Amino acid sequence: MKAIVIEEFNEPEHLSVGELPDPRMDDDSVLVEVHAAAINYPDLLVVRGKYQILPPRPFAPGKDAAGVVRAVGQNVTRFRPGDRVVAQLEYGGYAELASASEHACFQIPDSMPFADAAAMGLVFQTAYFALCERGGYRPGETVLVTGAAGGVGSAAIQIVKGLGGRALAGVSGTDQERFIKETGADAVIDLAAPNLRDSLREQVRAVTDGHGADVLLDTLGGDVFDASLRAMAWCGRAVVIGFASGRIPEIKANYLLVKNISVSGLQWSDYREKQPEKVEAVQQELFRLYENAAIQPRIADKLPLARAGEGLSKLASGQVSGKYVLVLD
Repeated sequence: MKAIVIEEFNEPEHLSVGELPDPRMDDDSVLVEVHAAAINYPDLLVVRGKYQILPPRPFAPGKDAAGVVRAVGQNVTRFRPGDRVVAQLEYGGYAELASASEHACFQIPDSMPFADAAAMGLVFQTAYFALCERGGYRPGETVLVTGAAGGVGSAAIQIVKGLGGRALAGVSGTDQERFIKETGADAVIDLAAPNLRDSLREQVRAVTDGHGADVLLDTLGGDVFDASLRAMAWCGRAVVIGFASGRIPEIKANYLLVKNISVSGLQWSDYREKQPEKVEAVQQELFRLYENAAIQPRIADKLPLARAGEGLSKLASGQVSGKYVLVLD
């Protein structure tokens, strides 16, 4: 089969289409003809050899794939050939065929295009678990999302709005501000403002009548996380999702004590392996919100498989608004 083949870890511009054997199936797996695959930030880390889970080479990267079931293992009961599904993978999505366990596949609504299904995979699951499972979100609360123009960030903004909350979008640059306003954010927080340590808190207080953010969803780390923590409300809950800025922050525990703030982390793939029933429930809720027009993946561009490296390079620039999706014929 054709696939993006990782022979050696490298920068994304060196990626190219090659040949890999068709994926192996077992009695509990589903073989999917891939029509669309999402480009995610963890894919960039995988390509560079910096992700925490790296399969034996050669392999195809890609953690979200949507398409049509070609075959199922003898123990599979939920799917049959011809079903339209989205599969959540550890790797293998950037290929013509992908194999996934039954519990990692979900039948997609008839109204949902394959590109939307792929784009709504990892990032929407991550955003929902961060907000509701780890952040303990309650309807009506104010949520600050950093890196809000990215995949997880823009998904989080939409989910907050879909669940009746108030969304503050932390972005850098005019283009990102324009994009995130179209996504439905209630207010934009400028992460490029001078003296961010104080200016971020001042911006959040100004748009919340001094209350602060009840929940923080942080994808950036570094100085942005440090400043965001100071903008939280009493008994606020911060969720660490990633460190796209490059620096892993250190938390001063005295600040948590003074404002009764709690901080937790999210590694979404652990839920897929340890509590798949929760992942299934969240996926069905995301489908419900989609069909009710409360959420809609914001696709920046659809690219052929051969341009996967281009999409990942744009993602690495940190200036992407929305999701890049690979579309296979």
